[in-house]
Amino acid sequence: MIEVNGYRIALDDPLVLAGLGGLALVVLLVVLLLVTLRAARRSARLADPLIQTMVRLGERVEALGAGQERLSGGLQHVSEAQAAAQARVLQVVEQRLTEVSRGMAESLQGTATRTARSLGELQQRLETIDRAQANIEKLSGNVLSLQDILSNKQTRGAFGEIQLNDIVRKAMPPDAFTMQATLSNGRRADCLIHLPNPPGPIVIDSKFPLEAYEALRRAETQQQLVEAQRNLRTAVRNHVKAIAERYIIEGETADGALMFLPSEAVYAELHANFPDVVREGFGLKVWIVSPTTCMATLNTMRAVLKDARMREQAGAIRATLRQLHRDVELVVERVGKLSVHFNQARADIEGITTAAERAGKRASKLDNFDFEELAPGQEPLVLSRPPTGEQGG
Repeated sequence: MIEVNGYRIALDDPLVLAGLGGLALVVLLVVLLLVTLRAARRSARLADPLIQTMVRLGERVEALGAGQERLSGGLQHVSEAQAAAQARVLQVVEQRLTEVSRGMAESLQGTATRTARSLGELQQRLETIDRAQANIEKLSGNVLSLQDILSNKQTRGAFGEIQLNDIVRKAMPPDAFTMQATLSNGRRADCLIHLPNPPGPIVIDSKFPLEAYEALRRAETQQQLVEAQRNLRTAVRNHVKAIAERYIIEGETADGALMFLPSEAVYAELHANFPDVVREGFGLKVWIVSPTTCMATLNTMRAVLKDARMREQAGAIRATLRQLHRDVELVVERVGKLSVHFNQARADIEGITTAAERAGKRASKLDNFDFEELAPGQEPLVLSRPPTGEQGG
């Protein structure tokens, strides 16, 4: 039995037992409720990260969906861009292939044209070679003919005369020479140059001793060489003496004559190996010349002839110079008059410029003048007159 505040409670009382049982049940329920609440609170705390994770997973799923959509759009854009790029590449490739084809066609056409031109030029060159070959064959025949000509003394003299004639006609005026001129002694000169006195007309003989020179060229032994040199020396001396005797006539021709050798080789041989013969020619006043030295000598004669003719025309030249001097004086006089006119014109232009400047200044004053109405009783402004010396402007 339990006594509470003066009340006695028997523990074996059914009511007490029932009350205690109910109380225990209530306490148990409260404990269970507390335990449940605590478990629920713990479960809620444990569920919060899971919920947040699920929320984040949902957001990521949405982001993945949006990214998938963007990726799909990007893939479509890439596909379209790739198709456009492929089309452009195909177009460029096609255009490039067209250009390459056109270039190859033009190149092939140009190559064909150049090949045809080269073949044409080659054909022309072959034709030129054929003509040259024909000319060589013809020249060979001419050389043989020339040898035939030079082997004959008369034809050789004619050949020398033809060559001399050609040289003289190129170097001298037509009235300055005579071919095959006959002298007072009855001798016929191959060429006579009409030079004034002094020195007077001079004869050119075109014959030359070729047989002795050819023998000298053909000499193989020392004995043949000595014999050919002796024969050549003798032939040239005899020819020089004949020229001096036949073509140097006192009072009619110059005191000298020219021996023309139409061969530079013979001329070089004489001066190189036969200087004594050349000196003997100088002593007899017979000068040996080759085609080259003959042309130089004729040019000198032409200068002498020109100087003589100028002396003959000295009077006419002086008269012409006097007339030229008078013309120059007239030109100077007219230039002086023209200079006076130019000075006057320059002065007039300066006066016109000064007058124009004054007119401009006056126009500027009038432009700046204020044309306002005059007040009653006010007199108008009178512009000052220019000085008397300026009225002419």
